[in-house]
Amino acid sequence: MKRKATWLCLSLLAGTTLWAQAPEKTGVESINLQTAEAYGVNSINRLTAEAHIGFLASDDLQGREAGWQGGRIAGEYIASTLKALGIQPVGDDYFHPFEAYHAERQKKGQRWQVEPDSIAKLKGVVHQKLDMRNVLGMIEGKNPNEIVIVGAHYDHLGYDPMLDGDQIYNGADDNASGVSAVLQIARAFLATGVQPERTVIFAFWDGEEKGLLGSRAFAQSFPDINKVKGYLNFDMIGRNNNEANPEHVVYFYTAAHPVFEKWLKDDIQEYNLKLKPNYRAWDNPVGGSDNGTFAKLGIPIIWYHTDAHPDYHLPSDHADKINWDKVVDITKASFLNIWNMANEKSF
Repeated sequence: MKRKATWLCLSLLAGTTLWAQAPEKTGVESINLQTAEAYGVNSINRLTAEAHIGFLASDDLQGREAGWQGGRIAGEYIASTLKALGIQPVGDDYFHPFEAYHAERQKKGQRWQVEPDSIAKLKGVVHQKLDMRNVLGMIEGKNPNEIVIVGAHYDHLGYDPMLDGDQIYNGADDNASGVSAVLQIARAFLATGVQPERTVIFAFWDGEEKGLLGSRAFAQSFPDINKVKGYLNFDMIGRNNNEANPEHVVYFYTAAHPVFEKWLKDDIQEYNLKLKPNYRAWDNPVGGSDNGTFAKLGIPIIWYHTDAHPDYHLPSDHADKINWDKVVDITKASFLNIWNMANEKSF
């Protein structure tokens, strides 16, 4: 199974028919937005989800721990995929490195720090340091002064050589599933053949498992953070919390933007998506995942999550337990969300 997944990933990078083709046209305005979005939706498929998740959750990546070799290989894979698709980097490079510091390991109750003031204090004493990298791609909008972001963390918990038995925290659901969605959405935007109104950034965060480090480092260093109008987050979209309800998904969103709920309800009906969302409007959605980084800045958020399961943060979070139909339909629904964020005059 591992060989098959790896071959599919290599095929994806090599440019086989796994890629959706943009519609033939004589100019950007030759198809309307509704037709364009349908091209995007139809480009999202199970085979590509299996390829991405199968590779990222393979034993060879040793659990993708931030700052370690497996995590760096995952970052290289993501950047190579973006480059092969033709997605442009944010700035001069797909990689956006940052450093995280931590007190010496015997100091209990401490957390990793990326803020300059905290780092300056830690540098004065015995400390730990990790080098990490976010991966960022973009499609420039007609109005580059407004930005929307769709993101997922790509790191996980690594491996523990002292475990008896399976020692690798593969993280298929957490969060190879979310990474696969962002990569498919990037391709879906290209498949529409239309330049979005707002710039769209495709973000892959490092160090989430150590305290939302990648998104925090981005928020404090990105020079255009005040231009960000919306953020969509994935963290675990591939499993069933209740096998009797395989279409369950939790849909968190900023309560001040009720249109986010209307979008999803309309799109489920329009595209016959097999999802039964638990709609959770949240006045101040600052917890749970990287959405919190943006909510604290007053940026409207949407967050897809399929709830906890028995393999959460255990070595048993394997790709063969993924509900592929759910991953695909959540990816389609969220493409439509971010498509609306990128093109609606207001929300």
